[in-house]
Amino acid sequence: MFIIGQFLLAIAKVIDVVLNILAWIIIIRAVISWVNPDPYNIIVQFLNRVTEPILSRIRMIFRLHAVGIDISPLIAILAIMFLRLFIVPVIYRIATNLM
Repeated sequence: MFIIGQFLLAIAKVIDVVLNILAWIIIIRAVISWVNPDPYNIIVQFLNRVTEPILSRIRMIFRLHAVGIDISPLIAILAIMFLRLFIVPVIYRIATNLM
């Protein structure tokens, strides 16, 4: 059971780090969008490729195109915060109970 516990701890940590990085990428994309970036810039293309699948699904679910202001990054960050504050501690708790 010790190995499974350690494995779950590692998974929880990786999920936490990935969610943290994703939140920062969404924040950076939102800030960059304020200055009308060059769409051919490799960094802007990377940010769009990473975040657009998430943000477009949020826009479809909540029908945010009629609002006029894109609040999908805010909803995405709130969802990431929920996952980091709920799912990751649950995995940690399960892992520590197995050890």
